[in-house]
Amino acid sequence: MMPAVGQRVPASADIRAVEAPVYALSNVSKTYGRGSIRALDHVDLHLDRGSFSSVIGPSGCGKSTLLKIMAGLTPPSSGSVILNGRPVTGPRRDIGMMFQQATLFPWRTTLENILLPIEIRDGAAAAKAKAPSARALLDLVGLKGFADIYPDKLSGGMAQRAAICRMLVTEPDVLLLDEPFSALDELSRDFMNMELQRICLETRATAFLITHSIPEAVILSDVVYVMSRRPGRFVETIPIDLPRPRTLDMLTEPRLGEHVRHIRALLDEGGVH
Repeated sequence: MMPAVGQRVPASADIRAVEAPVYALSNVSKTYGRGSIRALDHVDLHLDRGSFSSVIGPSGCGKSTLLKIMAGLTPPSSGSVILNGRPVTGPRRDIGMMFQQATLFPWRTTLENILLPIEIRDGAAAAKAKAPSARALLDLVGLKGFADIYPDKLSGGMAQRAAICRMLVTEPDVLLLDEPFSALDELSRDFMNMELQRICLETRATAFLITHSIPEAVILSDVVYVMSRRPGRFVETIPIDLPRPRTLDMLTEPRLGEHVRHIRALLDEGGVH
């Protein structure tokens, strides 16, 4: 039986209880300025394989710091970060990351931009060998026929879809998403969220999303983690008991609205301490 909306679940709980977690953070804290600034405070997080999770919290609460630690871009001050049974001590092949901007190089075609991580890591020959897989990814995200087009001919949504392909071409086990569609208009953002869900379901990717949009977090996620003001810590873990695949029509469903209202109450002034 699923917990009721607003029922507290320990942040370290194995929500889906299907397999050992692909990602496990234990007691992770981060301080800056010789310990005078505490960005994160004792964060525990388990991500099951194939799950989609989101974190939402006030600006400056440490969400991006958490994502950088998970990506191996910055070390925690204390605690452990384990992915696939191995400590995360730096960037790894099994970690894919996507940012707010697509950052495609204008002098490279769409296909060349997608293959860039392979080319940097393994050389031009390896990138060439991976081209068929990259073209298949373009088909998957609806960009068939755009492989040889330069970025200035792509819309914002198309560029973000190309960025998804660039993230997926290395076949990562986990996708770390830092508000990837925040720069898009509302209609494009809704469409891209549904595309992201479809891609994650088809590839069985494990995804972790940072967002400031409560409806976005709820409609995409199996679990939403609500973070406090700095120093950031998880104050509530909310399972989202909606069937998949999710659709935009669900935005008007009462159950989704209950989740949105509950999270908004937590984030309101005085709601998250």
